[in-house]
This record gives sequence, C-alpha cells and structure tokens, in this order.
Amino acid sequence: MYVQCLLLASAAALSSLVEASVGHDFRYAWGADRMGKMLEKRAASTSSSSTSTVSLVPDPTCTPGPHSRACWSSGYSIATDFDKKSPTTGKTVSYSLEVTNTTCNPDGNGAQPCLLVNGQYPGPTIQANWGDTLSITVKNSMKYNGTSMHWHGIRQLNSCGSDGVGGITECPIAPGNSYTYKFKCTQFGTSWYHSHHSSQYGMGVMGTIVINGPASANYDIDLGTFTVNDWFYQDAWRANAQALINLQQKAASPPANNLLVNGTGKSASGGGKYTHVAIEPELVHRLRLVNPSVDNTIRVSLDNHPFTVISADFIPVNPLANQKWVLLAPGQRYDVVFTANATAGNYWFRAEVATDCLNANNGHGRALFYYSNVTASEPADSNPTVPTNGCTELVTSPFWPQTVNSTTFNQQVQDLTLDLTQASFGSNGQNVVVWALNLTALVVDWATPTLEYVINGSTSFPKSYDIIEIPNEGVWTYWIIQTLQATVSSTEIAAPPPPHPIHLHGHDFFVLGNGAGTFNKSTANLNFNTPPRRDTTLLPGDGWLALAFEANNPGAWLMHCHIAWHISEGLGVQFLEAKNQIVLPSTGTFDTQCSNWKSFEKGAPYPQDDSGL
Repeated sequence: MYVQCLLLASAAALSSLVEASVGHDFRYAWGADRMGKMLEKRAASTSSSSTSTVSLVPDPTCTPGPHSRACWSSGYSIATDFDKKSPTTGKTVSYSLEVTNTTCNPDGNGAQPCLLVNGQYPGPTIQANWGDTLSITVKNSMKYNGTSMHWHGIRQLNSCGSDGVGGITECPIAPGNSYTYKFKCTQFGTSWYHSHHSSQYGMGVMGTIVINGPASANYDIDLGTFTVNDWFYQDAWRANAQALINLQQKAASPPANNLLVNGTGKSASGGGKYTHVAIEPELVHRLRLVNPSVDNTIRVSLDNHPFTVISADFIPVNPLANQKWVLLAPGQRYDVVFTANATAGNYWFRAEVATDCLNANNGHGRALFYYSNVTASEPADSNPTVPTNGCTELVTSPFWPQTVNSTTFNQQVQDLTLDLTQASFGSNGQNVVVWALNLTALVVDWATPTLEYVINGSTSFPKSYDIIEIPNEGVWTYWIIQTLQATVSSTEIAAPPPPHPIHLHGHDFFVLGNGAGTFNKSTANLNFNTPPRRDTTLLPGDGWLALAFEANNPGAWLMHCHIAWHISEGLGVQFLEAKNQIVLPSTGTFDTQCSNWKSFEKGAPYPQDDSGL
C-alpha cells in the first residue's frame, strides 16, 4: 500500500513499522524514536496542535516536531522562500526504478496491459529531505517503447538535463537502457513523477514524491501521499487515438471508466477493493493529495472531517480552513490537515469527477478512513451533493508575502493564443485538427532534443518546436494565455470548450488572474500583491489566464496542458531561458543516450504518431 501512514499509538509500534518498511523505500522525516516520543507526549496532552500558529521569522534554535512544524534546521524554516535559498545537507539519496510491460487490475475489472514502475501501481514513493540530492536511475525494460521520467514541479536548478522530457532535455531511454537523473531538492512538499513519452503514464508509469520540510500548520501524523486519478480500461495509446478522432468530429474526449484512490477502487461489476486507512482519535493528520490523472479534474472530501489546506503544489500557503471539498486538476497537489475529532467510526473518503470542468467518468472513487479504536467496516455509501462552482480553483495565499513587479507589465507582457489548427501529425504526415499554443502545434523529434541544438550552438530551431527565447536572466516575464474559443464562435470544437490545466517546468508561477471572455489589457483586475503561486493552474476553456514568473533558472522548459490527450495533440510551448547560461548535461552521457535511441528507433515497431510529449 502506498499510504506511508504513521498510524501508531506507541514508540514500539512505530519501530516495528519502520523495520518492516525498510525494503519499501519508506523514509520518515522525524524517525522512529522522535515520533514515538512525540506520540507518548501527545497522548498526555490535552491541547490541540492544530490551533498553534507559525512564525514568518526564521528561528535557528527551534526543533521540528508536532508543535513546531514551522521549524526545520539552523537558518531555515517555513519563513524561507526556497527560490531565494535552500539548505545543503551533503546527502545523496539514491533510488532505482524499472519500467516493465506487465498486467494490472487496480479495480477488480480484470487484468489489463499496464506499464508499471518496479511492478507497483502507483510506483514507489520517492522520499528525501529538503537540501538532499536525489540520484534516481531509471531502467527501461519495456519491449517496444522508449521512455523518460519527469519529476513534476521540481525546479531543476542547474540540472535542466534531468527534467526528463524526451525531445527537449534528452533523447528517450531506449529499451534495455538506463539513465540516471540527479538533482538537488531545493524545494519541499509533495509531488509526483511520471513518464513524459506521449500518453504512456496513463498506463501506470507514475509515482509520488515527498520532500520533507517545514509546514505552515502543525500536525501529529503524516499519512503520506494519496493519489486520486482516472482509470481507463483501454490502453492509453488507444484512448489517445480516440481523443484525436473525437477532436476531428467536434466531440468530447472518451470518458474514463473509473476513479482510483491510492491506486485502488471497485469496478461496476463489484470487483476490487478500497484502501483502508486508520486514524488516531483527537490527533491532527496530514494528507498529501495528488491528482495524476490523464484527463479528469476531481473533487475530494472526507465525510465529517473538513480539511485545512496548507500547501498548493510545492508552495506552502497560509492555512485555508473548513474546506469540505477540494478541487484538484491533473498535475495539481494539495497538502491538507484534518483533526480526527468526530464520533469514533468509519468514514468515506470520496473522489468525484468535476462535471463542471466538463469531465466525464463512469466511476466513483472511495477509500475508508476508520478510527483506530473501532473495527474497520465499510458503511452504506450515500450520494452526497457534490458542489459545482464553475470549475473554480481554491484561491490560496502563499505563506511568503511577495509583490510581483507590475511596473513593466504593459511593456513586457506577451500573448499566447490557444486555438485549434491544422498540422501534420504522425509518420504518414496526415493533416489533422490539433491544439496550438502560440499559433503552433508543438511537435518534437525524439532523436534531436532541444538541448542538442543548444549544445551545438544553434541559433535557429524547427518551427514545430514552438520555442520562445527568454534571452536574459533575472527579468520578470508576463504571459496572457487567451483561448480563441472565447472570442469567436468556433466551428471546430464542441461548445463549451474544456478548461486546461497549464503546467510549467523549471519554475512555479504567480497567477495574476483569469476569467471568461477576452482579456481587456487592463491591469485593474489583476492581483500583483501576493497572488496565488503554484506550478499548475486552470485556464478557463472560454477565457484567459495571466501568469508571471521571474526568469531565474536557465534551461529549456516546457509549458503545456496536463490533459494527456491535449499535450499529445500539440498544446504546449517551450521557453528557452538564458541559453548561454544553461548548465548542460555531460555530452558523453547525452550523446550515448541519443545514439542508443537512434539505433532502436530505426526498427521501432511503433513510430512517433503525436507530439512526442
């Protein structure tokens, strides 16, 4: 099971769990002895850690614990903006991941072809501490496909070559080959990793990431990561092809068959099982929510236990209390805390497709949370009213106050138009209707990544690579993404168009604003004073989105829609940032991987038939 639960009432129980979990890559921030002492102390305490406050002032003397989660290490705390500085532990944490062809049956519907990491779904959770270096070797043991592994939301400061995007930062890993990704954990919080090779991750190539660090609220128990995602009974390649066919016919993408919670669920036929999670009475629990869906935006709740949001993607936020339902778009994460102060019993954790985000799914996701002093028993399942609010995200406030420079907005802002266009896709060169951002449908050549052009000193790039150069480091950049479906009555797509979860590699961004219709070029409705900050946000399907980020990380960075079918159909753009200052990967390793890929690609049974991303 992939919930790394500290569901313990004694130090002895915790020690047993830690010993038993050594072979499963579990690693806790506090350790058995410290957490055991905390639980003993907590049992004797009548105060609630959820009522404590945290400070914006770094305190070099405090020790991290259940009543002082704001603390971390000397000179570093929740008050430290990790874009400005981060600790260096000198420790390298190593993992080995292997991607294989296999079968899986996560909801009891029956075995189906899957591509799994270390034979697990989701794959192993990667854990490290803030300031550690991660070294992760990925072996491709699949028979017919290349792969690459992207570490979603990881800044990759001075390590662009480890971003894991075939055709941009590397050639794909050919079958039988391995590649080692190495990067420093300059951030802390919750994320996930996934294949960035067409729609491959929809067949299971994904897992979660926990980088331990301080928090903006106190809690007693870290329940670990909890994934909520759509699941298709047909393989991702066929579902992707069907989505492209539907696009030609002005129809919606095919609906998913089910929703999984923590990698499990029950099918309509009654097979499968739900994850069971024990919670401790009166204690505060942290839950790390991740949506690794290929298509669905999902709402989640825990019956009778409202959430307090403490982190959005990797960004700690001022605690946002009393959230009965939390909306997660594909790629998004929220860390939440809740207090187990209801009547001891069994409670449903619910995941429901967000129909107001124009998503469709035939299933309902569930998990059972039960108090440790009662017997786990699945209660009758009611049908609660799921809120609809026009697919509106939570408005969070970053814990670190920051004013975005607005003085150069009007001079520096650039428009990125999103529309449908005709483009040549696939090995047969057929013209089809696809998505275009910056008036171009993004298509890469796996054998010639963007970084190869940079290594060779090229000054021009293929038009299909959709590259926007940001020549100077340290400047603020502003972007208005405008859907043309908001301005014209399109005959090429079914109305209304779906929202798009926009994700940026190499950076997080500030969400200055969004809305329906056409952006009116005025800053009056934009927020420059500590606006929401994250790495994935929703672009209204019939509107606009205003983003800003500081160009402080030289590299080749993809920005794209995280609906797998949409980026497969070209909905992305590349930012080539300060190309002369990029810390490039070792040319020997880079060239060897590309040589191996080109050798495989000559006889590959399945040629590239989409954007490659």
